[in-house]
Amino acid sequence: MINPAKIFKLKGLWSQFNQNHPKFSQFLNTVYQNGLKEGTVFEITVTTPEGKTINSNMKLTTSDIELLRTLSEMSKE
Repeated sequence: MINPAKIFKLKGLWSQFNQNHPKFSQFLNTVYQNGLKEGTVFEITVTTPEGKTINSNMKLTTSDIELLRTLSEMSKE
């Protein structure tokens, strides 16, 4: 069972994250509005303060899209 207190804490942390990084939330909204489809590829690159680069990608499945939609709906509650 999901702990309501942890969900409440997560909502607060997400709110703070959005305040710290408003362009990222705008980016996610744009991606979501353009329609996520099975086969869409997400790619991410991380650069550490030392300059090391790490990257990866994933191709979305139907279950991935359902998870993202559910999280999106939860964030609006």
